[in-house]
Amino acid sequence: MSTAAPVHSVARIGETAGVVWGVLVENGPMSMARLVKAVGRPRDTVMQALGWLAREDKVWIEEDGRTRMVSLR
Repeated sequence: MSTAAPVHSVARIGETAGVVWGVLVENGPMSMARLVKAVGRPRDTVMQALGWLAREDKVWIEEDGRTRMVSLR
């Protein structure tokens, strides 16, 4: 069993990261739930894209109770 993700998955996550970035530039900080709706991609893919952007220190995710707000750094 391979642990590396197929290239097409990585490309899809990277592309979604770009869409997430654009949505946040256009709309400002958003709740994670609203962001997933605005991006229009599967929730898992959006979460992976957010992880990608967070690892690159490009987004800030703030938790307030059950709500998570996402903003650009």
